[in-house]
Amino acid sequence: MANETALQKSEIIFLYESLYSIPNGDPFTGEQRYDEETKKILVSDVRIKRFIRDYFNEKGKEIYVRLDRSNVSGTGSETGSSARIKTLKKDYPDIKGNDLLKECIDVRLFGGVPTEKDEKDNKLTSITGPVQFAILNPSLNRVDLRMHQNTTVFPSSMKNEQGSIGTTTVVPYSVNQIHGWINPYSAKNSGLKAPDVEDMLKALWESVNNANTRTKSNQNSLLLLQIIYSNEDKKIYGTDQLIKINPKNNKSEEGIRSMEDFEFDFNKLIEISKSDAINTIRFYSELSDIKNIFNNKTKFTEITL
Repeated sequence: MANETALQKSEIIFLYESLYSIPNGDPFTGEQRYDEETKKILVSDVRIKRFIRDYFNEKGKEIYVRLDRSNVSGTGSETGSSARIKTLKKDYPDIKGNDLLKECIDVRLFGGVPTEKDEKDNKLTSITGPVQFAILNPSLNRVDLRMHQNTTVFPSSMKNEQGSIGTTTVVPYSVNQIHGWINPYSAKNSGLKAPDVEDMLKALWESVNNANTRTKSNQNSLLLLQIIYSNEDKKIYGTDQLIKINPKNNKSEEGIRSMEDFEFDFNKLIEISKSDAINTIRFYSELSDIKNIFNNKTKFTEITL
């Protein structure tokens, strides 16, 4: 699937649905990130990068930022960036300086910040990632969060022999839109290659589809777009506003519970594709209704993952 167009300046739009889950909980409260004014849920760039890194880790690809104990250097309990760099030095003894960091696919994609000082002639410096996602990505539909009570089977304390009762809020249904960018200038510095981008697109799709944690398992990838510009100086305004959803069956946006309750509106996306600023729009979906909309449109190219 790899081709040279993958490293042209481009933007990514990725849609996936969540049903009675918590797409992105706040790390301090555990509650779903939520915009009270727009009533839309929010998914952070950190959550999306975590999906991608976890997929790479499971597939045995070298990554820099890990959550497991494999960061430990073997010289005590040291963890984090310093330990990870020491491990990389052992695994790649003949590679020096920033080329060592570039052995990790997540550094080539998202950049990396080293904390370990290297030899004077091979100093490690921060690498800016050519692939970035919006810090917070709002859902396409408005959502009314639902409170959920649950009990634990383990005692909450030594004095309490019974399980405890807790409450949390879940998202009944949301269509989450993730917006990203690929910068070819930064790609030259990070060492990003076309096959890396293809691997990332596959990781994005598969990781969301196959997440199996309690809060993330009920999610499905719907549509992946890579909007490739005709040259590196072009940019389309409001790329994240090109896709809308229209409720049907007399549903409100808050009342949507499945794809049967709404239709996608791709009219703005199809119209903007006619612009000279856009070279092509690559797309992937496993839904025939969506594929049929794009397959006969100029500049839309179906890809495989």
